[in-house]
Amino acid sequence: MQANPQHEIMGLISGYWISQAVHVAAKLSLPDWILAGKTTSAQLAEATGTDAPSLYRLLRALASVGVFAEEGHDHWTLTPLAETLLEKPGSQKAVALMMGGEHFASWGELHYSIQSGKPAFDKLYGKPVFTYLAEHPDEAQNFDAAMVGVHGAETAAMLDAYDFSDIGLLVDVGGGNGSLLMATLQRYPLLRGILFDMPQTAERARRGFANSGMMARCSALGGSFFEFVPPGGDAYLMRHIIHDWTDEQSITILGNCRKAIKPEGRVLLVEAVIPPGNERSWSKFLDLNMMVIPGGMERTEEQFKSLFERSGFRLNRIVPTGTEVSVIEALPV
Repeated sequence: MQANPQHEIMGLISGYWISQAVHVAAKLSLPDWILAGKTTSAQLAEATGTDAPSLYRLLRALASVGVFAEEGHDHWTLTPLAETLLEKPGSQKAVALMMGGEHFASWGELHYSIQSGKPAFDKLYGKPVFTYLAEHPDEAQNFDAAMVGVHGAETAAMLDAYDFSDIGLLVDVGGGNGSLLMATLQRYPLLRGILFDMPQTAERARRGFANSGMMARCSALGGSFFEFVPPGGDAYLMRHIIHDWTDEQSITILGNCRKAIKPEGRVLLVEAVIPPGNERSWSKFLDLNMMVIPGGMERTEEQFKSLFERSGFRLNRIVPTGTEVSVIEALPV
């Protein structure tokens, strides 16, 4: 059957209806309540402090796209999609909360970003996103969890695709809560690591290292990568860091890595690489998200090559993974 362009464009136009419905389901912890035995809209409404008929309509709509299932009348069960929103390791709940909150509001100002070239987030909240998160610890904690949810599958794919065995000391620049560094150390028992991030973020990572028994092999240092990075690393790893920033800001970060790196060291960027042409790619919409939220951008291979050349590096190779991201390796010159 031939596709109907009118129907297709309507699906694109109304896409946010579904994303906001998922956001509300996550905010109300509906999957967790259903798992706990609250299976009717009345029971769920009592548990969540909501209006039962309105909640039924939300559940019915989400069931139509595979999130929840109605068995009989008003008896709700979990589907595989709903299970991804449960409170458990690897959950997408924090992603749904983040995307449906400040991110959704900022995307409502996409026109402003296109007109001005400035982040819509700054206009709405009066400050850059990372300053905002530093001042709002609950949102920062959810952001950390969301990054694990968004990028969690990338970790194993990165470790399967790229060999870290000849690295002695790995510096994870902007390493967040430390989940990536801990996974890398677990895969490579002889590897040592340093996580470097803002002081309050490094403190959260330090607690995670202590809880996991990894303090003997890694440490967490606080500071700004716009000022310096810890010296002496064999490799400097940055996953989804450079895409947060403009070219000039990225050159500053990479330039500080160039000052700190050993002559035989390497920089490893774990980022999406925008493909050429009209090929459908998540990276092209992630690029818009970078425009609207932090003011950064996703980049093509040529754009990465230019960044490295302006920072004292040369692009050595791009190693694809089983996900949207690649490991982009650069060597000092």
